Amino acid sequence: MQPVIIGIAGGTASGKTTVTRKIAENFQNDCVTVIRHDDYYKDQSELSFEERLKTNYDHPLSLDNELLYKHLNTLLSGRPVEKPIYDFTEHTRSKETETIYPTKIIILEGILVFADENLRNLMDIKIYVDTDDDIRFIRRLLRDTKERGRSVEMVVSQYLNYVKPMHNQFVEPSKRYADLIIPEGGNNEVAIDIIISKIKQVINRK
Repeated sequence: MQPVIIGIAGGTASGKTTVTRKIAENFQNDCVTVIRHDDYYKDQSELSFEERLKTNYDHPLSLDNELLYKHLNTLLSGRPVEKPIYDFTEHTRSKETETIYPTKIIILEGILVFADENLRNLMDIKIYVDTDDDIRFIRRLLRDTKERGRSVEMVVSQYLNYVKPMHNQFVEPSKRYADLIIPEGGNNEVAIDIIISKIKQVINRK
């Protein structure tokens, strides 16, 4: 049986990871694989650290969608892949990779997973997590300062110069491709229950 591919998109810090976790909790651990679009940012090892800091990570061109598309098709064919790992402190790919094996459910999570038509066409279910802009900014500020070693000034500058304009240009418009839009993210228990039921239907159909 081919894996079921679920795309989960939404703005930065909208709650995509929480939705992903709540979906995964309803299935056995060996049934679900989560692939984060962030790990497919293009390698920047040839650039200086200062040049890497100028990268617009919220633009679709920052992502290696060709490699991701190839990897998803490999997984659909029943073979494992070596997934890249992105180092957010060094702003480039890690030298290490992670072996990903095909499972019954593959969740592809990221702000721009719906912006690429080839990726969309591989998805059985497309979910958009819709959360208020102010809440998303506060969450991102806390996350990036605590987990990614960024200063408050750096987070604010990146948000105003890149995140917000790119959200308006690419992320928000991609909502029209979603099969289901979830307000309040992972706190919307009704939506989570509906998604679980739909996933089980698709699995049975396959």
